[in-house]
Amino acid sequence: MKDFKYTTSFSSVIKALIPEDKDKYLAMASLVDIGDFIPEVDHEKNIDLLPVAFNAFVANRVNKNGDVIDTSTAMQIYKNFINKPINIEHNRDKVIGTILTAGFSEFGTDKPLTEEQVQELKGPFNVTLGGVIWKVVNNNLAKLIEEASDPSSEDFHKISASWELGFSEYKLAVIQAGSKNLEDAQIIEDSDVIAELEPHLRSLGGSGELEDGRNIYRQVINEVIPLGIGLTETPAAEVKGVHTKKAKKEEILESSEKNISQKDNNNVKNNTSKAMKITKLEDITEESVKVLEASAVSDFIQEQLKTASEQFSAEKKRFDTELTQANEKHEALEKEHAEVKERLDKVQATLHTLEAEKAAKEAEEKFTQRMSMMDEEFVLEDAERELIASDIKDMGDEDFSAYQEKLNVLMKHRSREVVEANERQKAEEEAKATEAAKAEEVVEASAEDVVEEAIENAEPQDEEIPNSIDASEPTIYEKYKAAFAVDQFNIK
Repeated sequence: MKDFKYTTSFSSVIKALIPEDKDKYLAMASLVDIGDFIPEVDHEKNIDLLPVAFNAFVANRVNKNGDVIDTSTAMQIYKNFINKPINIEHNRDKVIGTILTAGFSEFGTDKPLTEEQVQELKGPFNVTLGGVIWKVVNNNLAKLIEEASDPSSEDFHKISASWELGFSEYKLAVIQAGSKNLEDAQIIEDSDVIAELEPHLRSLGGSGELEDGRNIYRQVINEVIPLGIGLTETPAAEVKGVHTKKAKKEEILESSEKNISQKDNNNVKNNTSKAMKITKLEDITEESVKVLEASAVSDFIQEQLKTASEQFSAEKKRFDTELTQANEKHEALEKEHAEVKERLDKVQATLHTLEAEKAAKEAEEKFTQRMSMMDEEFVLEDAERELIASDIKDMGDEDFSAYQEKLNVLMKHRSREVVEANERQKAEEEAKATEAAKAEEVVEASAEDVVEEAIENAEPQDEEIPNSIDASEPTIYEKYKAAFAVDQFNIK
């Protein structure tokens, strides 16, 4: 067997065709749900076989392992799945079934597609497979698969199918974040560029992301060989939902007739049962199932599904309309909110400016008022004024009051009252000294004039001068001088 350089796997939810002896209603529903891909197997005659079907992978869409297959490769390999083994967790020593059918279905709806419809597709679509599980190999697993197909079971969707393939060559697909579709990718085929970028691949231990934020994936090309299906509890695929082929009415009729007596007297009843129509779920009882044509159950399920689908479509349309209206209203409110916020921001900015200007003006007025108070209270020099101005510039009212009390103590001698009193006292003293000096000058000048005038007007006398003169007798000059001394005058 050829050894491939690389292998990868894709996963999906698996669903079984439930036998009627397990759950009549679930069995009928499974015939409707699984679709056209269930193998043509008479599972009632072959009770050891469990028919299953599943979407193996989505072409043109990247899986969780960072790998993708395009349309041409999908069409090239899909039939090669047939007759390949179904094993447990890709363990080739634990084969429990085989693949019997392969085809295509619409991504999202599982509607069957032909090759002609698929070959021109660039967007995503499913490769859908059908097969059988060999109950005799692992009956417990078969039961678990049946439980995983029951929506009411705790094990619903617990088992998934993971298909494995081998390949040796690949291209690189670089896609903007947010997209997984191959049609949105930049395909890189240059070997040098591939060698440079492939360390970023998730499958090679990288992050799956380039430095610019784009995601990088591996596109499998050329010789690609499906290696089989592995059943797993840890799927890595994005595909969901499984469909089986709706059983033919004749086959269902044969199934239902087994529970009807073949006596002649029951033929009429049997014919009558074929005409019966189920109108509500309560019509399906254990007794009615025995006489109902199986197709009636199928038709009822189909009608219910159709009704539910129509109701869903109507509700979805209504919801979409309401959602559109809500989004439009939301966008309008957001726009209005943005406009109101813009206006509010402008008003708040203007208000902030005005408040700042008002606060600055009030601070200036308070500072001027305080300095005026200091000028009224104290006689200050320029240096003292600058120091006080620096201290009180940013003071609060309480701090200023405390500061004022300190100045009243420390600069008491500089208070205007004390300074003015000292200046008045000094002026008075200076005035008194000036007047005294002037009076003294006047007295001295007057005394000199009198003495000179007296000397000039005096008549000379002959007087005998005794031989001896008493030394204690004052001269005429001394007499006049003593007569006109300052202490002899009353000065006012």
